[in-house]
Amino acid sequence: MEGQQNRMFETHAYVLSVVPPKEFLRDSRPRGDTIVQGLGESHFTLLEMIPQRGVKLHPQERVSIERNSASKIDHVKRRVFFEDLVPESVAGLALVIEIIVTKHEHKFVQFFNEAQPITTRMHSLQLLPGIGQTLMWAILEERKRVPFKNFEDIAGRTKLQNPKKIIAARIFDELKEDVKRWLFVRPPKREDDEQNHRDRPARR
Repeated sequence: MEGQQNRMFETHAYVLSVVPPKEFLRDSRPRGDTIVQGLGESHFTLLEMIPQRGVKLHPQERVSIERNSASKIDHVKRRVFFEDLVPESVAGLALVIEIIVTKHEHKFVQFFNEAQPITTRMHSLQLLPGIGQTLMWAILEERKRVPFKNFEDIAGRTKLQNPKKIIAARIFDELKEDVKRWLFVRPPKREDDEQNHRDRPARR
């Protein structure tokens, strides 16, 4: 999954938190827009979005961000990064990642079935937390015999106790940029992202 096109847009996102406009003691009128921080469903892109007026959004809610679609989201404001998240978004991030991984289980099981070596000394499976050389070889031998069907099948045929949690933990590390290679998250190219999103017209 590494090497995805960095300009690919998300079509749906999950709400992490809703950040209301700032209020100031000397002025009772809130300033700025309500901001929705969310996580893209396909490439795990962290986003700030502007909601439609008057709508109510809740953490873990799935919303469309496609152009010209009926949605509670008016438009995507920009891509953000882990350090831009408010505490409420950070607190809910692991749960939203797990929701997405559960929904798209087949995609991540396919990774276990098709993952390839990175170098002669390192396999991409070893980038997952808790997978050393012994467990890597066990996974490779089992998938050669019969491809894995689901997370339960992986756990039952190898010593990898909770594949879903391991995938989710790797995605969390990639979002924090605590990695050198990206397997599942849209790789960061900070200099391009803000302009890239500004080029997308707002939905009216």
